[in-house]
Amino acid sequence: MISYEECGEMLDEIADKLPKELYRELNGGIVLDRSFRIHPCAVNNDLYILGVYIRDNLGKRIVLYYGSFIRVFKNKSNEEYYAHLEKTLRHEVLHHNEFLAGCNDLVFYDDERIEAYLRSKGYG
Repeated sequence: MISYEECGEMLDEIADKLPKELYRELNGGIVLDRSFRIHPCAVNNDLYILGVYIRDNLGKRIVLYYGSFIRVFKNKSNEEYYAHLEKTLRHEVLHHNEFLAGCNDLVFYDDERIEAYLRSKGYG
């Protein structure tokens, strides 16, 4: 299992690889939270939130949930874990940049994925 510290090191490495321009106006930075989050639409608490893009009175920031990653990817190799961490960070960075551009395509995509999840569970 990847420790919190190892996860933080991986996240730093991934973030450093991305162009710095993608982080413009991300004044709250990238945060690795130790907790896990279950999606409010989860059926039987089986849908975890891996990361979020937050805009509030504290600014704009990206939060990734270490606890969620551990629960979802506990049996994965370090390479697979790293790949999922990278995919999630890129996803949240895209949310940030779409917001700056006045675009909501990724929000609509996320909503469609939740609808598909609910259909797979017999809802909707």
